[in-house]
Amino acid sequence: MNDELSYAEMLEIPVETVTVNRKERKKKKGDLSDRLIDEVNGRMEGDPAYAESTPIERQVKPRSTPAKRILFGEFIAVCALLVAIFLTNLFMESSAINTFVRGLFKGETSAADTRTYADFVLSPVVNDSVDAEIAVSEMGVMSFTANCSVYSPAAGTLESVSGNAETGYSIRIRHSDSFSTIISGLDDVYAAEGDMVRANIPVAYSDGEGEVRVMFYENDSILNCYTVSDGTLAWS
Repeated sequence: MNDELSYAEMLEIPVETVTVNRKERKKKKGDLSDRLIDEVNGRMEGDPAYAESTPIERQVKPRSTPAKRILFGEFIAVCALLVAIFLTNLFMESSAINTFVRGLFKGETSAADTRTYADFVLSPVVNDSVDAEIAVSEMGVMSFTANCSVYSPAAGTLESVSGNAETGYSIRIRHSDSFSTIISGLDDVYAAEGDMVRANIPVAYSDGEGEVRVMFYENDSILNCYTVSDGTLAWS
């Protein structure tokens, strides 16, 4: 610019008439980009629409573990079994599964003991070393008075014990479903209800002050079809 003014003065041209063309300096691309970025950043800082938001976390559904799948399978199996039992109970009462389930709830039942009195061999109720007079009435009631141990005439189960020490004890021995023995007038009982008793092991005791009575029953009928000889019992 100074050179143009000096040249104008040399030619004696008025300075006011001189037009100075100023050449624009070419801007670098980097400067324009920086300004654009700064301008956009400035708008974002002042505009609430561009406010920073909290990132949303993605919720991942946990995968089913093998243990859960196994439990679910067992639950389905149990439900299917219950449905099957219900349907068979409605339409097939005598089916194998109903019989099995009833057995679980009712428990195991023992086989019926159909033996009668004639199937048993009687043993002495008093040891042969004891001096006791044994009598049998026409009704079939055996009685004796002695200080001795008292034995069961056959193996069985002590079904019941009644009485007390003052009046004497009575016991009922179940040999089979139909055959049983009742012994009364005892001063002591060696076994408890439900115990197994043997013919060669004492079941009770008598002090000899009272009469001991023995009665055999088939169902509810007293038996008189036996004999006593020297303390030995036998069916007649």
